[in-house]
Amino acid sequence: MSQSAHVLAMATQKASLMIETIRDSLITMLKSRKVFTQLLLCMMITTGTAHGQLFKRLTAGSSASSQRTSTATGYVLDPNWPLKSVKPSASDHSWGEMSGLCLDHGGKIWAFHRGKMPVETYDTKGNRLKAWGEGQFGRPHQIRVDHKGHIWMADAGLHVVREFSSEGNLIRTFGTPGQSGQDSAHFKEPTDMAISPRGDLYIADGYGNNRVVQFDAEGRYVRAWGQLGSRPGEFNLPHSIAMDSTGKLYVADRSNARVQVFDQNGVFLSEWTGLMVPWHIVVTERDEVYVCGSTPMRWPKIAIPGIPLGIPPKDQVVGIFDTSGRMKRLWSFPLGQKPGEVDWLHAMAVDGRGNLYLGDIKGHRAQRFLIQDSETPGILAKQPTVDPNLKQVGAEQKP
Repeated sequence: MSQSAHVLAMATQKASLMIETIRDSLITMLKSRKVFTQLLLCMMITTGTAHGQLFKRLTAGSSASSQRTSTATGYVLDPNWPLKSVKPSASDHSWGEMSGLCLDHGGKIWAFHRGKMPVETYDTKGNRLKAWGEGQFGRPHQIRVDHKGHIWMADAGLHVVREFSSEGNLIRTFGTPGQSGQDSAHFKEPTDMAISPRGDLYIADGYGNNRVVQFDAEGRYVRAWGQLGSRPGEFNLPHSIAMDSTGKLYVADRSNARVQVFDQNGVFLSEWTGLMVPWHIVVTERDEVYVCGSTPMRWPKIAIPGIPLGIPPKDQVVGIFDTSGRMKRLWSFPLGQKPGEVDWLHAMAVDGRGNLYLGDIKGHRAQRFLIQDSETPGILAKQPTVDPNLKQVGAEQKP
């Protein structure tokens, strides 16, 4: 072999070793990060049989570590709800800040927002069925349905809670429209309400009075409890209230970053602290306590008067708890205003399959998120069509 040929052979060998070293380093890096992508596969195929054998050796016996089984229950946006053909866009039907959502016993979705037509109903396919309420509300805040199918709405702007029939006819008003106060006939920016099957009413008198007010089924004042503070039984913005099947009441004590639990007489039972800044609570018929809001936050060094804790939120999460306060699941949603993101998550409803309807203030919209089957790796649970007769979970407040 000539000297030039020898030099060329040595250079070729060194280059081959260098390429192999770089390739092996890339393989190690990708393997350590568990990033077995199509790029890696292409590299193994195109770099020759020897490296194909190397890939086989690297992956041999590692099926357990490379298996991708999603064990967490998650959610994915349903882009077909509401239907694009009826999605609010015209000026008289545009959505405002989406403050409240609930499902009635027939499966219809009720939206309560701060647009021109603040009350809207949709079917499970996404068709808008009805819109009404122009000029009737001050600042819509939350909506619930009771065991009789009546619709209840908290209006923080007019300082009242109202009961309507499912057709939209006014039945009763609690509070004095347009007048704030702190007695049995006056509230100050009420936020939410819970209704027992007997008809007992519990109002979260939230932004101004930091109390819960109870009325019996006939509308008679029973009691009130709470004041501004952070001790058990005190509140710093009771922003939501819900009841489980045993009659326990769960209050989202938002600016104290906790959920407080009471009996129906207002006796403090427990508190769930350090888990979330809770904005809204829904209790299902299986006594799963859904809480939406953000992960815990602290007051800024310079707080702006009148601005609650967690404004703006640093993230958006939904936590599912049992009645003892043990967190069973947690899922985060991207913070923003693109499809699939939420911005100031304020409203939530849960259907019988566990799908979520979420409404956000800044996004001016409601979105449906389909639950993903934790037992099916990487595959969306087969539920493109929701039963039109599906009843709401958690709509009927238990005794």
